[in-house]
Amino acid sequence: MLFNFKGVFIKGIITKIESKDYYVLIPESNEIIRCNMRGKFRKDFQLKKDKLYILDVAAVGDHVEFDLNKDGTGSIFNVEERKNYISRKAPKVKGGSYRGERFEQIIAANVDNLFIISSVKDPKFNNRSIDRFLVVAESSHITPIIIVNKIDLDKKNSMKDWIELYESIGYNVIRTSVKNNKGIPEIKNLLQNKTSIFWGHSGVGKSSILNSIYPDLNLKVGEISSYSLKGKHTTVTSVLKQVEPNTFIIDTPGIREIEPYGVSKQDLSHYFKEFLPYIEDCKFNTCTHFHEPECGVSLAVEEENISIERYESYLTLLDTIEDDLFF
Repeated sequence: MLFNFKGVFIKGIITKIESKDYYVLIPESNEIIRCNMRGKFRKDFQLKKDKLYILDVAAVGDHVEFDLNKDGTGSIFNVEERKNYISRKAPKVKGGSYRGERFEQIIAANVDNLFIISSVKDPKFNNRSIDRFLVVAESSHITPIIIVNKIDLDKKNSMKDWIELYESIGYNVIRTSVKNNKGIPEIKNLLQNKTSIFWGHSGVGKSSILNSIYPDLNLKVGEISSYSLKGKHTTVTSVLKQVEPNTFIIDTPGIREIEPYGVSKQDLSHYFKEFLPYIEDCKFNTCTHFHEPECGVSLAVEEENISIERYESYLTLLDTIEDDLFF
């Protein structure tokens, strides 16, 4: 039983958000208290100092302070400063802006590792999606780890070149198979004493991997739609769970598209790590590495120092970035 004493605040971590209810974990006791937002936090939108409206006043993973009410619920009065957070462009809200600005949807806060899950097939491997997730991780200052799941289905070793590509850039790539328990112990070791988020398209096997590591999670495993070959959504919102002392897992909704938020055309190349040594060779410091003359990155692609696959992925992402007011 939790008690409030005068001058003493209760601290916790938001594990789940449902409408106006915030479920806050007390790590020491593993107790979860249903809370609401008090005072200035009772807003659906908050105007930030850069004049950008944000959809999320608080997010899963936020550290908060709250008072305990007589009925056992809590009232949050403070959201502590985040060390980082992961977000994406939210779907456009009709009437929500006057010049087409995109809203920011925060997925989770205070994250150490971002596990990017892709699968060999069902659904098929998608390097463009991995590259988008990597941009999200790099721009959020979060360590990305790539998981190539269902490796037991790769009978022709078709993943070899892709895995070698990402490893050559400097990323940790883990080959996994829940069926054969391959890569599972390695993932569990990386989770220790960290807050880790698992993110990927629907059906790639996020829940199956987590269930194999921590069976008590008992996460719902989705099936693959035979019509579209895309996974059916099983996770509705991000949920944080404490699986061991000081070890937290954030399971996220399966998604079909990801648009990194708050990344300008000029900055995008800085989140493709292998571009960095060549950016300083560009004639213009505002070079987007697309059409400008004397571009160090374009030359590196021609000389095969940067893979054409990653460069094409960069150009595709560059084309989708919106030059909205917040740049």
